[in-house]
Amino acid sequence: MTNAPTRQRRPERRPDDRPFDFNLDAVEPEQELKPFVVRFGGRRWTFRHMQDLDCWDLLDAASNGEVSAMLGAFKNALGEQYDAFRKVGLPQYKLRPLFQAWLRHCGLNEDGTPIGEPAAD
Repeated sequence: MTNAPTRQRRPERRPDDRPFDFNLDAVEPEQELKPFVVRFGGRRWTFRHMQDLDCWDLLDAASNGEVSAMLGAFKNALGEQYDAFRKVGLPQYKLRPLFQAWLRHCGLNEDGTPIGEPAAD
């Protein structure tokens, strides 16, 4: 047995005319991301479209469970309006219809899949 040094393979160099494999900057939404506007407590509230919300904030919130995920989505969607929206108070019986209407507006089923695609089991 010899202890010949093993020759390490050099990493392949990327051609100068191909500086990246995927241009995320060029990705555009499949639909216009219109905000969802709600009248509640005698006032108008504007929720950002779900597909326009920052995924990192949503993923952080979702790591603490389903309720935390929903709360994170509302916080992110309402932005600066969130504290004022909370002060109005929201009866529990209105939460589900609000969330379902927002989902439909964003083209999503209740499980988050696009409307028209089979729901995830």
